[in-house]
Amino acid sequence: MHTTVLEVGPRDGLQNEERTLSPDDKIAFITRCVEAGARRIEAVSFVNPRRVPQMAGAEEVMAGVPRRDGVSYSGLVLNRRGLDRALDARVDEVNVVVPASDTFCVRNQGCTTAEMLDAWDAIAAASRDAGVPAGMTIAVAFGCPFEGETPPGRVAEIARRAHAAGAMEIALADTIGVGVPAQVRDLTRRTREAAPGTPLRFHFHNTRNTGYANALTAVDEGAAVLDAAAGGFGGCPFAPAATGNIATEDLLYALHRSGIETGYDMEAVAATGTWLGELLGKPAPALLGRAGPFPQGSG
Repeated sequence: MHTTVLEVGPRDGLQNEERTLSPDDKIAFITRCVEAGARRIEAVSFVNPRRVPQMAGAEEVMAGVPRRDGVSYSGLVLNRRGLDRALDARVDEVNVVVPASDTFCVRNQGCTTAEMLDAWDAIAAASRDAGVPAGMTIAVAFGCPFEGETPPGRVAEIARRAHAAGAMEIALADTIGVGVPAQVRDLTRRTREAAPGTPLRFHFHNTRNTGYANALTAVDEGAAVLDAAAGGFGGCPFAPAATGNIATEDLLYALHRSGIETGYDMEAVAATGTWLGELLGKPAPALLGRAGPFPQGSG
């Protein structure tokens, strides 16, 4: 059995950190991820750098990443200007975030969910015309810091809209780390009914220590792709008390020990997480870099 792990550290892992890395450091980070086995990487975000300064220099980063067969780079876009920048920078995939909560959408993206869905339709059509696949991430699908519980039916409605526009995949994101395995099962079923045949990706944060249980549940439910960030860094600048993504190396340990192949060198990812922590001036939240693999040398 094989599971694809999409490395989101260069984007979601860095966007909430106090220390901003240079484009050269970001390129070095991405290169290390590729050498460790990452084949899908969310490399950059084409958002306004005044709002998220950690994401500045996207074009410089994309100009310097290693272009290798089988390696796909995605860029996050929220509007047509962001899409134009992404296409000019030669991304391989476009990721559009649509929050399932109006309050979160207004705070994060300056528009309502309905307005963001209209933007999604236009972005998906233009991206398709350019020959670049576009996927949708449904943010705060498991719960919102401002509105509380996210109605599962609302997630299904948004997934239906993604499917209608030809999304390459739909990601269900637990943006603030409130989800539990029962929600993973329920939202998987609802999304498959709303978007039949569209591959599912899951994005978990470990805020309340449920991220890895959720990820393994998603695998059991047949998820095509799991997001994770080397070192376990990350969070959303617009979500109170947001904490890091599930760590790529810790997720790999759970998957590999369960007999699931990923194509990654687990120990190389752990070393990258430790290296990134040194760049950011703080210890990596990931645990594998401290404890090591088991048996030793089994990465």
